[in-house]
Amino acid sequence: MPVFRRTLAASAAGLAAAGAVAAAVVMSSHSAAHSVSVQAAGNVSSAAGKVSSVPAADRASIAAGSFLARLRSVKTIASTVPANGDVNPYGIVVIEHSAGRLHAGDILVSNFNDKANLQGTGSTIVEITPAGQRRVFARITKAMLPGSCPGGIGLSTALAVLPGGWVAVGSAPSANGQAATAKAGCLIFLNNLGQVAETMAGRSIDGPWDATAASHGWTASLFVTNAFSGTAAGKGKIVRKGTVIRVSLRLSPSRAPRLLGVTTIATGLAEQASASAFVLGPTGIGLSRADTLYVADTATSAITAIPGALYRHASAGPGLAVTSGGALAQPLGLAIAPDGDILTVNGGNGKIVETTPAGRQDATKFLDSSGSPAGAGALFGLAVTRGGTVYYVDDAANTLRLLS
Repeated sequence: MPVFRRTLAASAAGLAAAGAVAAAVVMSSHSAAHSVSVQAAGNVSSAAGKVSSVPAADRASIAAGSFLARLRSVKTIASTVPANGDVNPYGIVVIEHSAGRLHAGDILVSNFNDKANLQGTGSTIVEITPAGQRRVFARITKAMLPGSCPGGIGLSTALAVLPGGWVAVGSAPSANGQAATAKAGCLIFLNNLGQVAETMAGRSIDGPWDATAASHGWTASLFVTNAFSGTAAGKGKIVRKGTVIRVSLRLSPSRAPRLLGVTTIATGLAEQASASAFVLGPTGIGLSRADTLYVADTATSAITAIPGALYRHASAGPGLAVTSGGALAQPLGLAIAPDGDILTVNGGNGKIVETTPAGRQDATKFLDSSGSPAGAGALFGLAVTRGGTVYYVDDAANTLRLLS
């Protein structure tokens, strides 16, 4: 069974501004690692607040009536680099309700690399306003952890906000920035003041890579992908040991989240250790209104579906095939558009792709064409608000950006 521990002092500090929070579903996404190059992206502006158009040549791949057809420009909101120099922004989530130091409409971003650009060593979560003001929400050290977290701190794409302002973030750490030294890590829960409240570690957690959450009153389901099982032993080959778990939590305005149970709802997903990309595994996840959890299968350039994700009691195996290949090129971040379509961002070529639940790839747009090949390694986390606002992180320039 997983280990779930808390510190009472941190839990009490989280009460200050917690309040009744309406039921909500928060979608976010991210994934894999790469070597960061701080430079301006080819098709977007590197200056905060400046807008550039989506290349005309790419508009031909946009189906009429698709969600992406409405979005025509990219705007840089802010740099994601805090004072300690952390880079490689991964996780992203939009705050829906104000609580403590969390302000509705702001965006949280987790950093995977430290200032030396070592993967799996980042320790900060920054909060950025839509106007581009940035501050550190939390800087986490191993000494702050009340319980086990094998390998230490390396904040991944797994990032979610729960009612009361409890923030869940994954740690997928490495000792030297390489997948060969990666450890199982843990889930870390922080209160709405950015203080560590508890950790979750154990056999169900093995490289928590991405996350999304659904809340219903004061209960929540936190869906987490695991990307480390068997990757080291695979020595660069694809192994099918990736999993998705559902962590069931009881929430409270006066106490840290209480673990109700952990259910493995998907198994046999592709994972692959990579010298340049750290690991390729199940990454972005998004929950539809029809209770289907969609997963970006990065290593095989595919999207799979897990039906009945909120209530199923057994694994769906690797899930049902939705689509593969085509416009997909190592999809990382995943989110659900307001019309129910699936949005993914490619780690392989800097494009965002829109896919219908039936598997038809309707539209693509370039978000970053820097690097060689164009756009490779630039895109990770993706978040879409209920109103259809699209935010994403660009690792090539360490920035938060808006597609509108």
